[in-house]
Amino acid sequence: MQMKFSRWRPRPAAWALGAAAFACAAAAFAALHAPPDTRAAAAASAIARFMDVCTSGDPAQAGFAAENDAAMARMMAGMSIKPSGSVDRDFADMMIAHHQGAIDMAQAELRHGDNEQLRRIAQEIIVEQQQEIAAMRLALGQPLPPSAPAPTQAGRL
Repeated sequence: MQMKFSRWRPRPAAWALGAAAFACAAAAFAALHAPPDTRAAAAASAIARFMDVCTSGDPAQAGFAAENDAAMARMMAGMSIKPSGSVDRDFADMMIAHHQGAIDMAQAELRHGDNEQLRRIAQEIIVEQQQEIAAMRLALGQPLPPSAPAPTQAGRL
């Protein structure tokens, strides 16, 4: 039996996610290349310019937009670290903040989203990012974060 595979074509949602990832990278780049004493302000400014991906005139999305914007602000602030002199520690500190941002955004999707496929992806993101945060902390000899229940599909967070 010969299997036929259709040619992969990005869907509009994939383009939107790609644009969001690019905006996040641009905001991180801008924040990290600002002078150290202005990094927090640079991060906030970069977020304001690049991270409007979830704002909408639709009042129904206001809760999601507010949670997502707060998650992005926390993530960018967490990624704006003072260099410790250890590349490994700096990498882990920034990546832990980045992964926590992904967890926070995925939780907002679980609270507000209706698409079951995206909700399952959000659940996977939460579990995978928590595992990677734990692995990075262990690699640096840091204590593990407190355990939290895995999200379930049965209900909203």
